[in-house]
Amino acid sequence: MSGPLSACPKIVVVGGGAGGLELVTRLGDTLGKKCLAEITLVERNRTHMWKPLLHEVASGELDINRHELDYIAQSHWHHFRYRAGELVGLDRANKQIHISPTFDEDGREITPHRTFDYDILVIAVGSTTNDFGTPGVRENSIALETPAQAAKFNRRLIYACYRANTQAEPIRPGQLHVCIIGAGATGTELAASLHHATRAVVAYGLDKIDPDKDLKITLLEAAPRILPALPLRLSNSVKAELERLGVEVHPGSRVSEVSDKGVHLTDGSLIEAEQVIWAAGVKGPDVLKTLDGLEIKGSTQLAILPTLQTTQDPDIFAIGDCAYLVPEGSDTPLPPRAQTAHQQASHALKQIKLHLKGEPLEPFVYRDFGSLVSLGQYTTVGNLMGAIQGKSMFIEGHFAVLMYRSLYALHQLALHGPLKAFLDILARLITRSTEPPVKLH
Repeated sequence: MSGPLSACPKIVVVGGGAGGLELVTRLGDTLGKKCLAEITLVERNRTHMWKPLLHEVASGELDINRHELDYIAQSHWHHFRYRAGELVGLDRANKQIHISPTFDEDGREITPHRTFDYDILVIAVGSTTNDFGTPGVRENSIALETPAQAAKFNRRLIYACYRANTQAEPIRPGQLHVCIIGAGATGTELAASLHHATRAVVAYGLDKIDPDKDLKITLLEAAPRILPALPLRLSNSVKAELERLGVEVHPGSRVSEVSDKGVHLTDGSLIEAEQVIWAAGVKGPDVLKTLDGLEIKGSTQLAILPTLQTTQDPDIFAIGDCAYLVPEGSDTPLPPRAQTAHQQASHALKQIKLHLKGEPLEPFVYRDFGSLVSLGQYTTVGNLMGAIQGKSMFIEGHFAVLMYRSLYALHQLALHGPLKAFLDILARLITRSTEPPVKLH
């Protein structure tokens, strides 16, 4: 049973991703603003970026500085406290969390190890890359978990093009070859974005590089088809469009090792590539296994009840990629997608208010609104669920592009409100017309 809540309850949200930041913003606007609760966000990073945009950062089509949100400014505007640090421990008996120290680029300590009290705790720490123990992944590839990783890959790619254009010897096989491992939404969207971005970079005077001969993009997927979690028609449509662009798509290809020479497959073949992206799977952060007896299921995720409470503690909730819940009537857990986190954040807000009042909580009901895959400048395809009498409707072209962009607009709306979200979108549209289509440095 949950213990009595203090006169001014402390609500701590750990993790400032899509779900966590939306939740803490709305908690601040409702409870924090009226001094009905102390709201705190704990997050290791200083800025937030919507994760589905990372493939555009990696390709250079999106300026990271124009889409990052400062947590400390958001906390000031929306009546919650931001505390930098990473969750490293939990004491359920004393209702405390332990947060790691933070350091600057030179290794100097910024904030020390700290402990925070809570009455209600929400864990929304997202997911990390799952390399499945594949040799060489960490040393010879880049994941797209954070804006910093996406920006690092973009710099590597641009420098590789500059290097190839100025070297005396001919361009080597694999020198300008990008191999993407994992053909989920991130991998497929990145493949299309890179096709456009690399040709845009070469067009700015890199005349030694032949885009059709020297630039090569390969997309690998262990499953029998790309986008294995999405409808077959959508998968086939995306595959056909990628192949039309010249992307080499290889479903049913399992990776045995990633080396400095390229990607080794289990059939003994080698795909030479100096640039390798690992987008083959996600799991919950390892710290979840150390949180004072909270139950772990699935891919290192916290087991939760339909009320979004953890199975071992009614005062601890979990949402987003780090939470494991099998909906009633289903045999598979909820997918680690942005729409899942968005819906759970909205439901958790209502749950926390009921919990504060001591009233019964309500079960979470997930609504699958469909899936959209953007192929950048070329097309967007997807399916809308429940569009016509409970059936799905396949969409593509300009309407699908509009629907895809609306997903980010909804996230902006949840964080900023209608006026600021509209002005922010307008400002980016104006800026885009005055800058190169891709980042060149």
